[in-house]
Amino acid sequence: MTDDTMPLLDALLKRGGGDFMKELAEEVLGRLMAYDVEGQIGAGRYERNEERTTQRNGYRHRAFDTRLGTLDLKIPKLRKGSYFPGFLEPRRTTEQALVAVIQEAWIQGVSTRKVDDLVQAMGMNGISKSQVSELCKGIDVRVNSFLERPIEGEWSYLWLDATYLKVRENGRIVSVAAIIATGVNTDGRREILGLGLGPSEAAIFWLGFLRGLEKRGLKGVKLVISDAHEGLKAAIAQVFRATWQRCRVHFMRNALAYVPKAQHQMVAAAIRTVFMQADHAAASKTWRQVADQLRGRIPKLAAMMDEAEADVIAYLAFPKSHWPKLHSTNPIERLNKEVKRRADVVGIFPNEASITRLVGAILLEQNDEWQLQHRYMTLETMAGRTDEQ
Repeated sequence: MTDDTMPLLDALLKRGGGDFMKELAEEVLGRLMAYDVEGQIGAGRYERNEERTTQRNGYRHRAFDTRLGTLDLKIPKLRKGSYFPGFLEPRRTTEQALVAVIQEAWIQGVSTRKVDDLVQAMGMNGISKSQVSELCKGIDVRVNSFLERPIEGEWSYLWLDATYLKVRENGRIVSVAAIIATGVNTDGRREILGLGLGPSEAAIFWLGFLRGLEKRGLKGVKLVISDAHEGLKAAIAQVFRATWQRCRVHFMRNALAYVPKAQHQMVAAAIRTVFMQADHAAASKTWRQVADQLRGRIPKLAAMMDEAEADVIAYLAFPKSHWPKLHSTNPIERLNKEVKRRADVVGIFPNEASITRLVGAILLEQNDEWQLQHRYMTLETMAGRTDEQ
């Protein structure tokens, strides 16, 4: 790269009309990434050799904030695998969103001493409303673009789960549900499909959220996995012609609420025998046997099992290799925990827009990480599922 230094400087100087140092930084970082990719691929651009592992596939733009200003970097994309430069911070957007939410709360006078201490620790004394507004604007554009993007292809499995956050509304502090939708498409790829905010008990909220996903292009749903919110269950039936899977983990918690504490272990073990069966028919038979055994001692639990049977073991009608990921909302529990961890720093959000900003940024970055990982379900098993249905 040393031999190219003078021609590079001459070209930038002749161009004129811009910020020379910014353009220089962008060009230098671009060349560093090109050399990185060349080493990863095992071949230069247009070079043909037996060591080449993949091909370049265009670029994706990424903003990079520096002391010189915001640089527009063109990060190389690969046909197979992925490339991400080490000098970038993968979680930068989330951190900016968190800072913006804290600043907004602080300016509006709703922050606690903990938040105020954190603001000072970040060196943000004397932040103005215009600065907050400018920071929020950039984050909101990226987050809203992600949350409102078209949903392409067919999505066999859909997970829905909500976490609860506190927000100020008309001088009161209220709790709102932040519902997150994730899905797996027919290629076995997992993505975050949407975020909605509203009262968890309102059926119209669930219906509006699901219709929004449908309007953006969500189709091909065969199984929806969620907790047993009545409004959500009704909305699923209206929007999708899909089987509903009641989260097995949540069902077990609800079931044990009818059982004396001393008998929890015994009853839980009895119900778990259902999930150890080889197929749907055997599980249904075992379910009936367990319910009948409990009917005399715990009639309310038996009645609950009578009502919930079809919903709790619905996943057993799908490919066996998928069962561990289909029986509950656990696949997005880790995501919800990360949302809660970040949200706990804020405590009480000043408005719903600030929730969307922070949670949306977390989801955006988690989705990017998922795209760098292996398929969530193998292409072969997904193809088998398609043939069976």
